[in-house]
Amino acid sequence: MSESLRDQLLKSGLVKKIKTQAPPAHDKSGHGTRPPKPPQAAASAKGKPTPMHGSAREPDLAHLYALRARQEKQERDAVQREAEQVAKEKRERKQKLTQLLAGKALNAADADVPRHFPHGNKIRRIYCTPTQLAELNRGELAVVQLAGRYLLVVRDIAVQAQAIDEQTLVLLCDPSAPTEDDVPADLVW
Repeated sequence: MSESLRDQLLKSGLVKKIKTQAPPAHDKSGHGTRPPKPPQAAASAKGKPTPMHGSAREPDLAHLYALRARQEKQERDAVQREAEQVAKEKRERKQKLTQLLAGKALNAADADVPRHFPHGNKIRRIYCTPTQLAELNRGELAVVQLAGRYLLVVRDIAVQAQAIDEQTLVLLCDPSAPTEDDVPADLVW
């Protein structure tokens, strides 16, 4: 058997149970008569508002529903504002990166030497000239990603792009770093 809303509110502790008053006595005409008011109730009836809406036994359920609805709306609005702020910051970073990298890509149309590198749990490649490959392995050039494309840029531009968005920098070799394996970085495979 399902419980009434009042019982559910009582169990959850949102509403305190107040002793129920005796039902009003009926006179001979069939109309109910009011029991005498306590002194505090008499004072509140003279113009002072009562703290509870509805009956004296429990708060007004409509008021509780309105409070809950208002709270839920405020939470939804806060989540939406936060998502909009994150999207705005992402757009601004993308715009700054586009302005920074405009005209600075060194990708050559006649490049035919692939340089493989790990990115996003996959092995990716970028085509470069033999000179660019040597510079890329020495750390003079770097690979950045913008709008789904990999771009070859000079080291300074790559560091500036990384300052704007860390995920933009894809490959920047450090020639002084020890190799993790015996395979040379300039090996073409």
